Amino acid sequence: MNLQYALLNDTSWQSRADWQLPDTPFMSFAFWQALIDTGAIGERAGWLPIFILVYRTDGAESEALDDPTTTTTAPVDISQPVAVMPVFVKDHHRGEFVFDHAWAQAYAHYGIDYYPRLVTSSPYTPITGQRLWLAAGETLNADIVKTAIAGVDDIAQQVGASGWHGLFVTPELAKLATSSMPANNMVDPAQVTNTEIVELTANNPILERQGCQFLWQNEDLLQDGKPFADFDAFLMTLTAKKRKNIRAERRKVAAQEIYCVRKCGDEITDADWKAFYHCYVMTYAVRGQQPYLKEAFFMALAKDMPEYLFLAQAYDSNDKIIASSLFLYDKPHSENATLYGRYWGALGEYDSLHFELCYYQGIEFAIEQGLKNFDPGTQGEHKLIRGFIPTKTHSLHRIYDPRFVPAIADFCTKDRLQMTRYRQQAHDALPFNIDNMPKFIDHDE
Repeated sequence: MNLQYALLNDTSWQSRADWQLPDTPFMSFAFWQALIDTGAIGERAGWLPIFILVYRTDGAESEALDDPTTTTTAPVDISQPVAVMPVFVKDHHRGEFVFDHAWAQAYAHYGIDYYPRLVTSSPYTPITGQRLWLAAGETLNADIVKTAIAGVDDIAQQVGASGWHGLFVTPELAKLATSSMPANNMVDPAQVTNTEIVELTANNPILERQGCQFLWQNEDLLQDGKPFADFDAFLMTLTAKKRKNIRAERRKVAAQEIYCVRKCGDEITDADWKAFYHCYVMTYAVRGQQPYLKEAFFMALAKDMPEYLFLAQAYDSNDKIIASSLFLYDKPHSENATLYGRYWGALGEYDSLHFELCYYQGIEFAIEQGLKNFDPGTQGEHKLIRGFIPTKTHSLHRIYDPRFVPAIADFCTKDRLQMTRYRQQAHDALPFNIDNMPKFIDHDE
């Protein structure tokens, strides 16, 4: 397959082909356009986007664009797009949820710049999913990944980046990338001089880290793995103690004269959005921070992709909204349709309300809609005891200074082993009764 790449700094490539629907709402063009239009990504936000367009040449010789930071018409024929991978030039770690601060400190210790760095992710979104948009009829393969990585290397050389980080990638992409640039490519750092560093970067491996998130699965093992009929059917799969604890938490919410309402898409009014954003801002205000996302971002989602939105609201006895939780979700009949818990906030402290609005309302909604999974967001072992199953996540890392590669590779290897043990221990702590305990599966299917 004859593939080349071009580097673009705008989204004009979207009109060059018919594109496959992404596997999550967070890679939809509407979601990204909302981020761009409201300044959540861009140079001022510290998320400077560059798009690597992989295209087929049919044997024609061509070169990538020279300057990734300016809009220009491509001097090559890119009439046959195959895939596009976004890359951000960043000088910080905010909004990523895979942490490499220790690596930055190691660079600083030796007086070497760690910034800028390159990141491929869905910004502010710790959700596993595709990281390349594919043209209709295309399938992700090693050639596409290699070409995209060549584009990453080009950007890194031009901006002087220390490395590239692909966050919350699919197992498929992780396998293709690490096998394309395996760890046995490492060179002996003792044999490297400063003048050789740039020439050696093409041989540096892509390293993999693994993490853990907690995923609820709509699978009633008492009913041959069929979806749950209702919330009580889910509770019956838990041990008596855990079942009792969850019911007690829900009664505590009701005892505070709080009731919950669920709305989807166009049912959510402008007043609901304003109330939601007020709650969302409070989540950051209590920590003395400004929110990543503006009210206009959420209004753009409401306008352009309402069919993916679900809002859970909590009202007090005066019918005032006191807390809100916003979810996005896949089309119910799509493969592995998932509910994604994303944005939450409350106007005060209320006993057990976070669990009710962010977890139990989400579980009920997933059951009602026939969704297969519920991903409530990153971190939080408190999810474990409420029936959320530990699940492996993947991130990719390409370090350009070969003097640091062996140490970071060793860290990644040990970290993967530690995370495997952690997932096993977390699985053993699941609250299901013996007839409903899922098997521990740590390999990627």
